[in-house]
Amino acid sequence: MKRFNFTLLVLLGIFIQTTVRAQEKLSLKEAIAIALQNNYDIKLVSNNLEIAKNNVNPGNAGFLPSLQGTFSGGGSKQNTVQTTSTGAEKVANGVRNTNMNYGAALNWTIFDGFKMFATYDKLKELQKLGEVNSKAAILTTIASVVNAYYAITRQQSLVIATDSALNISRFRLRIAHNKLQIGKGSRLDVLSATVDYNTDTSAYLQQKNLLRNAMVNLNQVLARDLSISLSTQEEIDIDRNINYTLLQQQTSTLNPDLQNAFINKKIAELSLKEVQGQRYPTVGLNSGYEFSRSTNPTGFNQKFRGQGFTYGVTASMNIFNGFLQRQNERSAKVQISSSELTLEKTKQNIQAQLLTTYQNYLTNLDLLKVESTNVEIAKQNLDITLDKYRLGSISPLELREAQKNSIQAITRFLDAQYQAKLTEISLKEISGTLNIQ
Repeated sequence: MKRFNFTLLVLLGIFIQTTVRAQEKLSLKEAIAIALQNNYDIKLVSNNLEIAKNNVNPGNAGFLPSLQGTFSGGGSKQNTVQTTSTGAEKVANGVRNTNMNYGAALNWTIFDGFKMFATYDKLKELQKLGEVNSKAAILTTIASVVNAYYAITRQQSLVIATDSALNISRFRLRIAHNKLQIGKGSRLDVLSATVDYNTDTSAYLQQKNLLRNAMVNLNQVLARDLSISLSTQEEIDIDRNINYTLLQQQTSTLNPDLQNAFINKKIAELSLKEVQGQRYPTVGLNSGYEFSRSTNPTGFNQKFRGQGFTYGVTASMNIFNGFLQRQNERSAKVQISSSELTLEKTKQNIQAQLLTTYQNYLTNLDLLKVESTNVEIAKQNLDITLDKYRLGSISPLELREAQKNSIQAITRFLDAQYQAKLTEISLKEISGTLNIQ
């Protein structure tokens, strides 16, 4: 029997070592680096930013001329009958006519009511908008990684806590069995200890399942194999020195949503300039080179060939287009008004979100202090109660109560710690300062 137990312990040790080795130890910096490299949202917004950058060029705004080459060629084969004024007929069969033209045409708009300047500035603002959206995606991804990462840290601690509670229940069950065997206990104590042991076993298994789900969630954020088993290396370290006044200043300049609203307002103003530019005349230069050649044996000129340069100036001006110009300008001004309202609304929403989150942050820090003290008190109470239970001076019910108080205190402490970290991360995300180096 002893040999069997020894073999079982050896096999169990090998299994535990294999499980530990199979788990990936992942630091927070490594997790963020993986997410920034793999995350689908970041890749998509990066592609949009690349498109916005490519669009910022003078040609796209209309500054540069356009040069177009043309070529055409063809012919025909006909049977013809020509009747002269004297009535004589001239019959020709299989007459071939050919023609060929090629050339290059240059068109350059040199003035369009300053519309091209507004368009170029608008393209620059669209690039800035892409950069802001890219930053917002990165901040959101980092926040998601930190939340998912510390969720695993919290679940790991809860697994350890429930495992400790299970060990105490296992110890109590063994004591109850021993007492029953030597005639100093009762069957009722064994049954009660068994029920509590099974309850703690169920809680332990559920907690391990929550830990596995937390791992899946983090792997999903990292955009990698969901089945990878991992463990975190850091404790939940909370920044307790966040200054609200400084947060307000940083938020007003760094918050992506505010920057987005401000840029959209500038884009609306530039769109109005584009529309107003249609009130002015458009002046363009054109030039080109053309070569043409044709043959027509039955025509007045049997062969023709010409080549040379062309040039000119064109000017056009919208005099009346059914009041569309005035209507378009009014719509553009309304769009500016809407963008200003959106900017003010965004400011108020962000300020409310910042203030609410900061109040939650302070409350969570206070709760963390209280729960930290409770954990120490509950631990001392459980140690004293456990010693007394070993001596037989207290009932199993008192031990169970102390055990429950301990696990509840640990759970509340870990919850308060996790919530405090979440509010800290939210504050830094709102202020645009979330950056894990």
